[in-house]
Amino acid sequence: MTDSIQPIEPGRDIEALLSASGLPTADLRDGAKVTLFACTRDSQLRGVVGLEMRGQVALLRSLAVPSPERGSGIGAALVSHAEQYAARQGVDTIYLLTTTAAEFFERRGYRHASRETAPAAIAGTSQFAGLCPSSSAFMAKPVGG
Repeated sequence: MTDSIQPIEPGRDIEALLSASGLPTADLRDGAKVTLFACTRDSQLRGVVGLEMRGQVALLRSLAVPSPERGSGIGAALVSHAEQYAARQGVDTIYLLTTTAAEFFERRGYRHASRETAPAAIAGTSQFAGLCPSSSAFMAKPVGG
């Protein structure tokens, strides 16, 4: 059976995976406009990624893959799927914050940026404004054509 990546609503399994990965979940049900995509195989959750769409920019967030699945390409497939989705929605640039995966994102074309250069739409997200520590790497990648 092959993997499938589809939109998904936040639920206990998603929140458990994010929590186990040390990622925030508090804002998922509190009005943040996050589109989540799950990678599944045989109805088993293999990974998740989220996009917080903000007009022509988006915040990539909530990328989590269970420990036994890491290194299998699921994370890269989820990021690629999210980037393609964002580009189809008219997003020019995707931003993200990470404390542990800067090298992973660098390999996928993301570049470090100064937090002071964040567009207001990104700076206003709960992730940027407080859920992610100020020591997080802030990164960006153009995706628009």
